[in-house]
This record gives sequence, structure tokens and C-alpha cells, in this order.
Amino acid sequence: VQLQASGGGLVQAGGSLRLSCAASGGTFSMSDMGWFRQAPGKEREFVGAISWRSGGRTYYADSVKGRFTISRHNAAKMVYLQMNSLKPEDTAVYYCAQGGLGPREYEYDYWGQGTEVTVSS
Repeated sequence: VQLQASGGGLVQAGGSLRLSCAASGGTFSMSDMGWFRQAPGKEREFVGAISWRSGGRTYYADSVKGRFTISRHNAAKMVYLQMNSLKPEDTAVYYCAQGGLGPREYEYDYWGQGTEVTVSS
């Protein structure tokens, strides 16, 4: 399994970005997918996740709830992170990961390389 995250960039506070994660190999349609982020000087933290099961239930960290939305397109083997109302504290490298739904890194089997998001004030 390989995961390729993209879509990062520089955005002003209050703006939006959509990150994408392309998966290859494995059984994407039956894999839970998650997003994590790591800000400079901080540990990597859970952003959210989406279930592979019917309905695609989503889970979010409190810090992004109501602003970020995770979706997936199984046929295209893609998962997305729509980020709205961005804040400077959202600045981080964002990673997609496959295999889990919770906030613990060990739940996930595969990781992408990360895409950098910078939110200017």
C-alpha cells in the first residue's frame, strides 16, 4: 500500500484548503482512513478519520470539529480533507494513514509522506 498526500500550501487565516490522499495497492474500499498532523516542534496528532463501512462514519478531533470534513471516493481510491475557517494553529504537515479510526498512531498500518499546510495570520 502506498499513500500520496497532496494539496497543501499557504493560505490566509479564514481561508480553505482541500487535501487529497491517493491510495494504491491494498483494499482501499475496505480500509478505514485517517488524517493526522504535526505542527513544528509538536507531536503528531489525530485530525480525523472515516470508516470504510456503509455511510462512511467520520470522527474528528475537537480542535477541528465543525471546520474540517473528511470524505472518500472508493472507486478512485481517494480520501479528502476539506479544511475551512483555517487558523494559524492549523499550520502543520498533514499525513493520511490507512487502517484505523481512532486517535492512536499504532492503529494505522500505512502512512503517506505528508503535505505541508501554512496558515498566515
